[in-house]
Amino acid sequence: MGQHCVDCVAQAARSVPRARTMAGGVSRTVATPVVTYAVMALNILVFALTAAQSGGLANQSSSLFRSWQLVPLLVADGDVVRILGSGFLHSGIVHLAVNMFALYVIGRDCELVLGRSRYLAVYLVALLGGAAAVMWLSSPLVATVGASGAVFGLLGAQAVILVRLRRSPIPVLVVIGLNVVLSIAIPGISLWGHLGGLAAGAAATAAVLFVTGSDARRSRRLGWFGIAGVGLLALALIGLRAATLAPTFVVG
Repeated sequence: MGQHCVDCVAQAARSVPRARTMAGGVSRTVATPVVTYAVMALNILVFALTAAQSGGLANQSSSLFRSWQLVPLLVADGDVVRILGSGFLHSGIVHLAVNMFALYVIGRDCELVLGRSRYLAVYLVALLGGAAAVMWLSSPLVATVGASGAVFGLLGAQAVILVRLRRSPIPVLVVIGLNVVLSIAIPGISLWGHLGGLAAGAAATAAVLFVTGSDARRSRRLGWFGIAGVGLLALALIGLRAATLAPTFVVG
């Protein structure tokens, strides 16, 4: 029997194109939603830290909770960690459980289609979109926390994926509509954070799935540019709103 050197076999393996999903993500034999699990674990860890600081599941008195909750006027004062940090805070075990269950159900399929890196990018961009909407449309003194803006972004992503697959997005749109109604009807839920995340997640996913180049590699690159563009727009809106609120903070 003929034999091949190890380097030759490795070189041959590298030359074989890897199977990819329609979004350009690597198609995996075992589709374990690693990023979804990691994001869930991070949210649970942050909740555990705030609960430990508070001495119980009523974690709002935690110093970390107070330091990370999204308050537009405090962001305008330069406390920018709140923009992302607030998306990993949850006010109580029920709030955490509802968001983590939704993330698990919705995130697995989105991660499978988008691929791990693009999925994580869409999640974070949706979080930024939710924060931008809160900055502009919520009261400057009202605190907002939770991953639901990013989860709404994944709902938007799922709707776009179904359209790209030429399947009906109506079931997802119904879920979105019901959640919007609940956001309006139940006090204390951030409607604008949800809608901002929804818009950003849908736009970022559309950039990945519908912006195409002359070849697969160029299409993937353009998709990344699209995600970055949505993220930069959200950051620009946050910065602009912070600039308009800064004089208010000084006067106050």
